[in-house]
Amino acid sequence: MEQEVREQDRNARQCPVDWDPRSPQVQRDQIDAYDRMRAECPVAHSDYLGWSLFRHADVLKVLGDHETFSNRVSRHPSVPNGMDPPEHTLYRAMIEPYFAPERIAAFEPVFRQIAHELATELARDLSRDIIRDVAEPYAVRIQCGFLGWPQSLHAPLLQWIYRNRAATLARDAEEMASVALEFDGHIRAQLELRERAGAAAGDDLTTCLLRQSVDGQKLDHARIVSILRNWTVGELGTIAACVGIILHFLAGRPDIQDLLRRDRTLLPQAIDEILRLHGPLISNRRIATREVTLGGRTLQAGDRITLMWASANRDGAVFDDAEQFRLERDQAQNLLYGAGIHVCPGAGLARMQLYVMLDELLDGLAPFTLPAGTEPVRAIYPASGFSSLFLMPA
Repeated sequence: MEQEVREQDRNARQCPVDWDPRSPQVQRDQIDAYDRMRAECPVAHSDYLGWSLFRHADVLKVLGDHETFSNRVSRHPSVPNGMDPPEHTLYRAMIEPYFAPERIAAFEPVFRQIAHELATELARDLSRDIIRDVAEPYAVRIQCGFLGWPQSLHAPLLQWIYRNRAATLARDAEEMASVALEFDGHIRAQLELRERAGAAAGDDLTTCLLRQSVDGQKLDHARIVSILRNWTVGELGTIAACVGIILHFLAGRPDIQDLLRRDRTLLPQAIDEILRLHGPLISNRRIATREVTLGGRTLQAGDRITLMWASANRDGAVFDDAEQFRLERDQAQNLLYGAGIHVCPGAGLARMQLYVMLDELLDGLAPFTLPAGTEPVRAIYPASGFSSLFLMPA
């Protein structure tokens, strides 16, 4: 791994710097900046992200070739996201039943009750910050419900979100490591509670993982922690971002808001299209395993690659009127949940969680809009959406 890092550093020094992903101009409006990069420099190098791919075709090429573009991007274990076949194949087969449609459907009443409570609180006081008071609590509470974690973890996990965000924005490596250890500590505590309970632990998803085997070997704590970290950290960030993005869009489009109030069957299609326009997940990483050419640029073995989902999904070469909301649009090429062997196994779960939340919010809130003369606070990379958002009655 040290040799791999040295190779990455050597390649980075030899590559030109095409852009600065952390510049104020980019962070002021990430989506607009990535649109410009896709048009002007679709395969761009930076010291921060390595090679960034902005076009749908280039991203899809990487997703479909796991031999040339590896998911082993970190020195820390990541199950199964940071694995390649054949190891990935084994763990993916183990994980997929946890997201089977019938298993997901069983959680719908739990998620709906949580969404109803938050929508009711918001209806009583629309001055609340949508992100901090609605979207993030929803993400934490539904994830705890899905994994069988206690309500006593709600407040610590919300505090963890705030601490993690601050460390990431400050690029404080020591604090980020401390935050990661804190999260793993929450998971290990849940595992230990269930082990002490033995047969009385019940059958929630966390307990099931403790009893799970892969290729004849029982999962150890390190791999279970990695699995639950992947499920939870991604869930907390993206679901909260999705809720904010969708509400912001609907506040600015009273025609679509009214249409969805009258016909909820249109919600799933509308949600996917809104999140195509403004992706809740900005990017994902890969590493080149051999020399390869993309967009006329030559990448070397060991080069870091960043797939810019938020740009690829707005590529006019794939989506007609790509910057416009089209309710009738075919979503087959939408990379919202990825593609290929690493496509998100929890896509069905996320879609149901978002549908339930938006259904309850449209039921509980009168027509809403954005406050005049104020702008929501946009999230900073690697986050997407908004870090603060307020609504007002229309």
